[in-house]
Amino acid sequence: MGSEYVPPSVWTMNPDMGGAWASINRPEAGARYEKALPVGQHPLQLYSMGTPNGQKVTIMLEELLALGVSEAEYDAHLIQIGEGDQFSSGFVAINPNSKIPALVDNSQSEPINVFESGAILLYLAEKFGHFLPADSEQKTMVLNWLFWLQGAAPYLGGGFGHFYAYAPEKLEYPINRFTMEAKRQLDLLDKQLAQHTYIAGESYTIADMAIWPWYGNLVLGRLYDAAEFLDVASYPNVQRWAQAISQRPAVLRGRIVNRSWGEEWEQLPERHSAQDIDEVLSRQPD
Repeated sequence: MGSEYVPPSVWTMNPDMGGAWASINRPEAGARYEKALPVGQHPLQLYSMGTPNGQKVTIMLEELLALGVSEAEYDAHLIQIGEGDQFSSGFVAINPNSKIPALVDNSQSEPINVFESGAILLYLAEKFGHFLPADSEQKTMVLNWLFWLQGAAPYLGGGFGHFYAYAPEKLEYPINRFTMEAKRQLDLLDKQLAQHTYIAGESYTIADMAIWPWYGNLVLGRLYDAAEFLDVASYPNVQRWAQAISQRPAVLRGRIVNRSWGEEWEQLPERHSAQDIDEVLSRQPD
């Protein structure tokens, strides 16, 4: 495992840290340069990228549109996090934490800024009255799992995903540590889904929209190329749920928004109308 690392008495950043994100990560928050964000024609303006966290919100918006909620029409602007778009003055004004996604609701007399993907899902569910039960007990169950995801996903993304897929070298200890936690989380979901059709019960909710882009994509082999390594076939209930969610038309639509990689029919960097998605999906092979 190499020589043991001895932490200094006071940490300072090493400019040669390496890794996929070394060129943009810094220990300070705030804007790094002045640049205004684009604004489209719809009241809802989304600034995001088609990562699992970004997919949560575009899936939710497409599900609302599928229900006929025309007020959920939105413009989705691509934020290239690898190029540091999230550190512009315009983006930081919406989300001082410089993380995607970020939403601006211009339908009110004063714009409302919403950041953190879970907060955006909850905001949209309460604003439009869908995908969050009115019953107090059922609503609490949905929120339990929504907040579980917000705490659990960093172990899968920043933990397992970072050390397994993105770190400049493969290190046994962190890969083992986060693999164990990722598998524990999959086992937890598998046990929950053995008793329920969806994550929080028998209804499809924002809990499913939050969890599927991470754990659904993972077991479907779309995340980190780690399906075999994690033995995802050993979680049949998660597999059943992931497949069912992936077949929803709104999920198929939402998962390609703000995406600039993959197959041609999966890429839609910017979305300003339903026709934008229709055109991309028309290229999908039969």
